[in-house]
Amino acid sequence: MEPTSVERKLAAILNADVKGYSRLMQADEVGTVRTLTAYRELMATFIREHRGRVVDATGDNLLAEFPSVVDGVQCAVGIQQALEARNAGLPEDRRMEFRIGINLGDVIVDGERIYGDGVNIAARLESLAEAGGICIAGSAWEQVRNKLALGFEFLGAHHVKNIAEPVRVYRVRMDAEGAGPRVRRRRPAWLRQWRAAALTVMVLGAGAIAFWSLYPRLWPAAGVVSQGETALPLPDEPSIAVLPFANMSADPAQDYFSDGLTDALITQLYKIPNLFVIARTSSAIYKGKAVKVQQVGRELGVRWVLEGSVQKAGERVRIQAQLIEAASGKHVWAESYDRDLKDVFAVQDGILRSVVTELGVKLAWGEEFRSWVHATENLQAFDHFLQADKLYMRFEKEANAQARGLLLKAIELDPKFARAIAFLGSTHVSDAFFGWAKDSDQSYRQAEDLATRAVALDDRDYLAHAVLSRIYAQKGLHEQAIAAGQRAVEVEPSNATAISALAATMTFAGRPEEGLVLIRKAMRLNPYPPLYYFPTGVYASYLTGRYEAAIVEAKKFLKQQRHGPLAGILWQWAIAGYMELGREPEARDETRRLREQHPESSIQAYAKAMKRIPFKDHGFVDRQVEFLRKAGLPD
Repeated sequence: MEPTSVERKLAAILNADVKGYSRLMQADEVGTVRTLTAYRELMATFIREHRGRVVDATGDNLLAEFPSVVDGVQCAVGIQQALEARNAGLPEDRRMEFRIGINLGDVIVDGERIYGDGVNIAARLESLAEAGGICIAGSAWEQVRNKLALGFEFLGAHHVKNIAEPVRVYRVRMDAEGAGPRVRRRRPAWLRQWRAAALTVMVLGAGAIAFWSLYPRLWPAAGVVSQGETALPLPDEPSIAVLPFANMSADPAQDYFSDGLTDALITQLYKIPNLFVIARTSSAIYKGKAVKVQQVGRELGVRWVLEGSVQKAGERVRIQAQLIEAASGKHVWAESYDRDLKDVFAVQDGILRSVVTELGVKLAWGEEFRSWVHATENLQAFDHFLQADKLYMRFEKEANAQARGLLLKAIELDPKFARAIAFLGSTHVSDAFFGWAKDSDQSYRQAEDLATRAVALDDRDYLAHAVLSRIYAQKGLHEQAIAAGQRAVEVEPSNATAISALAATMTFAGRPEEGLVLIRKAMRLNPYPPLYYFPTGVYASYLTGRYEAAIVEAKKFLKQQRHGPLAGILWQWAIAGYMELGREPEARDETRRLREQHPESSIQAYAKAMKRIPFKDHGFVDRQVEFLRKAGLPD
C-alpha cells in the first residue's frame, strides 16, 4: 500500500528534446552547446510567461509543468514558432529543432521534482512528435479542443513503453490551414469528402481583386497572421462577424456556393453605415471548425455572430441562418428557407433584413433596400462569377485567362452585371502588371474602359471604383486615385479591403500618415489579415519615420512568405530601416540572408522594382539605395 505521505497533484507536463542532437554535437560540439543554451533560455522565458516552471533540464532534454493545459499548449506553440524564426537564419544542417510532448496527468511531487506516469507519458509523446512539432495526449486534447484556435490531428491510440493502457495521441496543427479545433477521424464517406473541401479557406469577395493585384503572388492560399490570445475591445457601433456558411450538400464541389452566399451577405452588410463588419478573411479562419461563438466574439471583438448552412440539391436549396449574441451564446433570431434556386437572392435579402432589424440598425426600406439586391439576378452569371474569383485568386497567367473567360460568359448572360465587368477589368490589370500582356498600355486601357463602364451601370459598386483607383495611381494621377478610392470606401464603409486599398493609395500619393491610420483601421476590421495588407504597413511606417514598426511589419510578411519579388522588396525596406536606426550589423546580417534566399537581389534590381510601384515621389529610394549598398548589397 502506498505511503500516505506521498504528495500527488494533477499537472500539465511538457517534455522537449532536440531531434538529431548527437549529430549536431559530432559536427560542432562548442557551437551546439552555445545554441542549446540560448534556445533553453528562450524556452524558459516562454514557460515563465505562461505561468509554468522548468522542472529539469539535463542533456538536450527539458521538463516543465503548468497549472493549466491551455497554458502549456500555448507555450509550446510559442516556443516552436520562435525557434523556427531563429533557425531560419541558420544553415539547414545546423538548425536545432525540438520535439515537444504534452500530457495532463497525475504526478508525484518530491520537493522541486515530479515523477510518475504523467511525466513518462509526456516523454513518450515527445518521441512521437516530428522535429519542430508538438504531440499531446487525449487527456490534454479534451481540455483544449474548444479553447484554442489550433488544429488537432488524431494519430491513433499508441502503446508506449512502461504504460499499461494505450495513449490517444494528437498532433497539434500550427499552420494556417490547420487553425481551429479540427480532428481527423473516420467519418461516413460523404462527410469525409465534405470536410476535405471545407478545409480549403477560399477568399471570395472581389475584395483582393481591386487594388492588390499590384503585388505578384503575394501570399499563400491560407496566408493569414497567427491569432493573438488577448480579446479585442468591442467597438461602440453594432458589430458582427459572419461565419462561413457550412456546405451540407452531398457534393463537396458545391462548396463555392455556400462561400458565395456568405460573401454576398458580408458584402451587403458592408454597405450599412455605422455597422462594424469583420472582414471575410478573418471570419473565414473558422470555416469547418466546431468553434464556440463566445470564442469568436472574444477573438474578433464583436457583439453578434451570424452562422448558417446551405444544402443544395438539384434546383432546390435550403438555407438556415441564426443570429447569436456572442457573449452569452443566446440565439436571438433563427430562420430556415426552402427555395427554388431562382429565389436565392430573395432568400439572401430576407436574411439580411432580419439581421439588421435585430441589430437595431435603422434602415429606410423600399428603394434604398432595393439597392442592396445583388448585382445580378441571373443565377448562372453569378455562378460563373464565383468560379472566376476562385481562379483569379491563384494569381497565375493561365488561371487569370480562365477567369476572364468565365467573366465574359457572366456578362453575356447579364450585360448589366457591373461587378463582373469591374472584375473583368481587374484581370486586365493583372495581365499588365505581371507582364503577361503583350501590350501593357493596351491592357490598362481595357481595364479603365471596363471599370468606367461598371461605374456607369452601378455607381455604388465599390470594386469598380477601386479598380479605377488602381489604374489612376499607376498612371500617376494620384488625386484621381484618392477620389476613386474614397468613393469605394464611401459606398462600403466597413469593407476592410476597400479601406486597405485606400491606405495604399494615400501612401503612394505622399500622404503616409493618413495611409497608416487607414491600414490600422483595416487591420482592426480584419484582425487576422491576409499578407497583402502588410506592404502598406511597411511603406507607411517607414515613410513616417517609424522604422522599427516598418521592420516588424516586414518580418510579419517574411515569416509567412520569403519567396517572390515582393518578399525581396520588403526585406530590403527592413534592411534600410535597420540602417536608419544605426543598426548596421543587423542590416548586414539581413542582407546576407536576403542574398541566400534571393541571389538575384542587387541595387539595380531594387531600383527597377521600385519604379513599378506608383509612389508620387521616389526621392526616398536614393537614400535607401545608399543604405543597401553600405549593408553589402551588390550593384
